[in-house]
Amino acid sequence: MASQDRPLVVSVVVADGLVGSFGLGVCAEVFGYDRRDMGLPQFDFALVSEAPGVMRTDTGIPITVEHGLERLARSDIISITAWELFDRVPSPALLDAFREAHARGATIVSHCTGAFVLATAGLLDGLRVTTHWKWAGELAARFPAVQVDPSVLYVDNGRIITGAGTAAGVDTLLHLVRREWGSGAANALAREMVVPPHRDGGQAQFIDAPVPACEDDLLGAVLEWASSHLADDISVEVLARRALMSPRSFARRFKATTGTTPHAWLLGQRLAAAEALLEESDAPVEEVARLVGFGTAAGLREQFGRRRGVSPRAYRQTFRAGAGSAGPAPVQLDGHRTGAGRVGGDHALVEAEFGQPA
Repeated sequence: MASQDRPLVVSVVVADGLVGSFGLGVCAEVFGYDRRDMGLPQFDFALVSEAPGVMRTDTGIPITVEHGLERLARSDIISITAWELFDRVPSPALLDAFREAHARGATIVSHCTGAFVLATAGLLDGLRVTTHWKWAGELAARFPAVQVDPSVLYVDNGRIITGAGTAAGVDTLLHLVRREWGSGAANALAREMVVPPHRDGGQAQFIDAPVPACEDDLLGAVLEWASSHLADDISVEVLARRALMSPRSFARRFKATTGTTPHAWLLGQRLAAAEALLEESDAPVEEVARLVGFGTAAGLREQFGRRRGVSPRAYRQTFRAGAGSAGPAPVQLDGHRTGAGRVGGDHALVEAEFGQPA
């Protein structure tokens, strides 16, 4: 059984010439520093390769990898960065290491085409996943048992999280931090990284077209108003009036600018606000529901359960229980995870609401 006071072991799997510089940098930014003052646990972060030594990144910059695949046997979180799709086949040893880590209970995160390695290992069969939109068709063609969604930033299947390309790696890991250690830790980390604190996985990987700066400013002012009036009865009509537009035009422009619908954006804002209140205040669940615009505790419970897989009360108890520690306990070597920060078991990111109008 793993000791609850040891650092969480985080390993990033790389291969010579294939190390995605951006994906590696994101992993190092999140896990490579001591961020316990932000509510994160202590991490033991390192790179892993089948043949440790000096490796070349995709941009030619050399890096030194000190650990072999044996480190994966004791890793709590494993990330696989972008992978060459046509000239490099994952070895049986690498695939077996991923299968064993998954069976043991490690959390595995793929960035961009790293999903191809997990699919080759058979870990994505029957799951809804994503990868960079450019290679989504290739992933679906090679692995018919995998449900590939090219239109989202990341998909959370519990112990396996797949992320899209490049900057979506930031969203994917901030989602993992939010899931495991709460919105306070994720928001503090986002501020440190100077990035938006949260983009739902259902948001599109790219927007249809840019819009003029003056229009962006106007839309931004409307969204700022909505964020500070979550308890109000907000509809597309209300937002459109503030933007001096018709509801239909506003909805089209909103989707083109943000990649999501007004309904999905507002739902995400309300749920994020509810998470923060549950973590940081003693307000009853009924009051939290009113303050963030769900109206009733039943409404909050329904939406919160779909997003988190647990009730608001259980979420609060989970993070309150872990508030005095460095975070959740590492995975146990028998495959069971026992951390205070872990909320629920395997769960997929629910996006059924994202296509609906507000």
